[in-house]
Amino acid sequence: MSEGLDLEAVLPQLMRLGTVFNRSQLVERAMAQVGLPVDRPGLTVLITLRMAGQPLRVGEIAARMQVAGPHVTRHLHDLERADLVRRVVDPDDQRARLVELTDAGDGAAGRYLGAVLGWFTGVVEEWSEEDRDAFGRLLGRFVADLQTRIEELD
Repeated sequence: MSEGLDLEAVLPQLMRLGTVFNRSQLVERAMAQVGLPVDRPGLTVLITLRMAGQPLRVGEIAARMQVAGPHVTRHLHDLERADLVRRVVDPDDQRARLVELTDAGDGAAGRYLGAVLGWFTGVVEEWSEEDRDAFGRLLGRFVADLQTRIEELD
């Protein structure tokens, strides 16, 4: 264990963070604020496509969401009916289909991200630039390393 890092003190803070996210209903509040008429998994599909910046195959969406393909397919039907996504021909394989955001889906995902990121910005706005940079870098590293460690267990 690293000198100076008290993981027993960090663990309750991580648990508290999870509780804050769940009890505050941050996701639901942001969805309501921007008038997004989808469920949470549908929102995750929209955000996944928005963050990718390009159309993706269903399997790639599922991999990025860390769920099974059929789970994504079920939600795609609802998102298509709401005109938030559409399936298009994969230019690299005419037999395959990609999923892309419609203009409405891109706008909805953008409004949602704007709301959430606005709240996060407000939380760290008085932090020094050095603290914000360190937080982003270390949080990203922690999550990536934790995910790798968990995948090794599987």
